Amino acid sequence: MEKQPPVLSRRLSGVDAAFLYLERKEIPLNIACVALFDGPIPYREFVANIDSKLDQIPRYRQVAVPPPFNLGYPTWEYDPNFHIKHHIFRARLDAPGGEAELEALAGRLLSQVLDRSKPLWEIHVVEGLRDGRGALIARIHHALADGVAGAALLRIMLDPTPEGSHALRRPGSRGRPKGPVPSRVEHTFAEQVGGAIQSALENAVAAEAGLLSMAEGLLSERGKSALQELATLLPEWLHPPERFPFNKPCSGDRKFCWAEADFSAVQAIRSAVGGKVNDCLLSVVVRAIARYIRLHGEKVAGRFLRVVCPVNLRGDEQGESLGNRITFLPVVLPLDVRDPVKMLHAVASRMEIMKNVHAAELLAIFSSCLGTTPAPVQELFWRGIPLVPLPVPLLNLICTNVPGSPTPLYTVGRRMVASYPHVPTGYELGVGVAVQSYDGKLFFGLTADAHVVPDVGRLRDFMRESFEELARAAGVRKGRAAAAQASKARRAAKPLAAKRRESGLGVSGAAEALPIGQPSAATPEVLESAPGEARHSAKRNTAGGVVPAEAASTVRAGAEAGPSAGPVTAMPESPEPATPESRDAAPRVARPHRKKNTASGVAAGQAAAELAPAVPEPTFGARRPRPPHKKPVRSGEAPAAGGAASAAHPEAAGTPDESVSDEAGWEDPVLV
Repeated sequence: MEKQPPVLSRRLSGVDAAFLYLERKEIPLNIACVALFDGPIPYREFVANIDSKLDQIPRYRQVAVPPPFNLGYPTWEYDPNFHIKHHIFRARLDAPGGEAELEALAGRLLSQVLDRSKPLWEIHVVEGLRDGRGALIARIHHALADGVAGAALLRIMLDPTPEGSHALRRPGSRGRPKGPVPSRVEHTFAEQVGGAIQSALENAVAAEAGLLSMAEGLLSERGKSALQELATLLPEWLHPPERFPFNKPCSGDRKFCWAEADFSAVQAIRSAVGGKVNDCLLSVVVRAIARYIRLHGEKVAGRFLRVVCPVNLRGDEQGESLGNRITFLPVVLPLDVRDPVKMLHAVASRMEIMKNVHAAELLAIFSSCLGTTPAPVQELFWRGIPLVPLPVPLLNLICTNVPGSPTPLYTVGRRMVASYPHVPTGYELGVGVAVQSYDGKLFFGLTADAHVVPDVGRLRDFMRESFEELARAAGVRKGRAAAAQASKARRAAKPLAAKRRESGLGVSGAAEALPIGQPSAATPEVLESAPGEARHSAKRNTAGGVVPAEAASTVRAGAEAGPSAGPVTAMPESPEPATPESRDAAPRVARPHRKKNTASGVAAGQAAAELAPAVPEPTFGARRPRPPHKKPVRSGEAPAAGGAASAAHPEAAGTPDESVSDEAGWEDPVLV
C-alpha cells in the first residue's frame, strides 16, 4: 500500500506550543530513536534517499515562527535557507566501536537542544561499529510530533522492501527544494486577534465535549462500577507523593541505554496469566524501579510509584497526523508486591480502573480549559513551571509505549534490526522509559540524567531480571530455545574466526564480531589486563562455557592426545593445590574446574564439554555482565546524586536484593 504523508496543520496547537515554551538546557524536549541496521549506511546514498522523500514531509522544511504581538500560537513557515546537509551528519564511534560507545554517543546527542533557527530535526549516520553494522540516531522536536506521529515519520523515511529503499530521484538541487520556496505569510494585528479568539473557542468546545463524554461514561453501568472500585484506591491516591532517588533536579546531560524482548514472550505471558501487553511491560518497569530504590538503601514497603502513560487521542479519521494529539493516564502503583504475577494483576486492575473512570479524558479537559486562556498567559504558565520548586513531585516516572512497524523496514538496502526509542525527561524526572514494538520484538529505551541517575545501566539490568522472573512465574519458556540456538551458533563461530585470524585470511565484521550487546569471549591476556567490570565480564563468560578460541584449541588438543600426552596448558597435571601465583598464570577458563580435573583425571575435552550446558540463556535481550555485589566505578563517572549505594549504603549494594520480586505491566495501542 502506498504510504500517505501525515496530515499537517500550519498553526501549532496549544500542546505543541507548550513543548516549545517548556524547553530549556536542562529539559531538551526531543523525541528520538537509535536504529541499528544489518550493514553500514552509505552516507551520500542515504542523504539522496531522504532528500527524495522530503516532498512527503513538508514539515521537515519548516521552522516554528513566533507570531507578531504574541497574541497566538507560533506557526510553521518554510525555511528559505533550508539545506538537507544542515540536518544529516556523519558521526564516528570512539574505539572499540561497541554498545557502550554507541550509548555514550546517543547520550551526548540527546543532551543537546535543537537549533530553532532551522527545521527541528536531525539525523546522525553512525560509522565505526565494530561488528559491521550501521546505525542512525534520529531526533525531532516534541513540538513537531509525538510518539505516534514520530513512528509515522519513520515509516515514511524507511521502506518496506530493500529494492524500494533507494533514492527515488537524484537530488539535482543539492538538497534544496525545487521551484520557488513559499514566502512567509505576514499576519495583521486583526488576524492575530481573530486567530486567538478562534483558538480559545475551539478549546472551549473541546472541553465541553470532553465533559459531556466523560459524564456519559461515568453514568453508565461500567462507569458506576469503576467509581466504586476507585473508592478502594483512595488511600493510595491520598498517600503523600514521595521523592525517590531519581526524583531530583536534572542537569540536562543525558545517558541512554537499551534492552529488548520478544513480543511473542509477552503475548504468552498475557495468555498464561491475563492482563494486557502494557500491563505486562509496566509491571516489569515497576519491579525494576523497586529494585533500584532498594539498591540505593531505601525501603519500598508501603510506598507507591506515581506513573504517567501518554495516551493517543487520534481518531480513525485523523490517521497519522503530525503534532501532538495526546493526553496522559496517571496511575499509582504499589512498590512492595513481591510476586511477579500478583504485581501484574495489581497493575492491570489499577490501569483498568483509571481507564474506566476516564482519568486521561479529565486531563485532556484540563488542557482544553487552559487553551481558552490567552496565548501569552499560556506561555507564562509553561515557562514558569520549571522555575517553581515543589515540596513533593506530582509524578515519579513517565512510561510510553509506541506501536511500530510489524514488518521489517529498510534504507538504502540495509535492514533495520532494532529501534530503541527515547522519551524526553527533565525537571525532577531523572529517568524515563520508552518502549517500541517492531518486527516481532519490543525495544526498550531508558533515558536518564547523567548526574541524577549515573547508574542507569543497573536499572536496565533489573528490568531484564524482572522480565525473566515474570516469564518464569507465568510458565513461559518459549523464548529460551531460540536464545539457546543463537548462543550455540555464536560459540561455534568463534573457533572459525580464530582459525581465520591465525591463517591471515581476515574475518569479516559480521562473522568475527558479536552483535552489539552480546558478551564476547575473553583471552587470558585480556582477563589479566581488564579492570573492574570488564574482568568480571570475562569471568562470567568463561565460567558459563564460552571458551576463548586459543584456549579451546588447546583443550581440544589435550582431549585428542589423552591424559598421557603431557601437560595441558589450560589445566596443570599435578594435583597440588593451586597457589596464587599459579592461579594468576593459568588461563581462567580452567579455574572453576581445576580441582575436579586434576584430582579425578577428567580429560580436558570432557571438562570443556561439561561447561557448555551451564550457559544461562536470557529471555530479555542480552544481559550485560556486572559484579554480583557492587558496581565498579568507572573513571570519570560521577557518583549518584544523594549518595550512590556503594558509597552511602554499602550494605544495600552488597546484599542479594529483596527487590528480586516485584511485578506490573503495560500495553494498549492507545498508549504512545
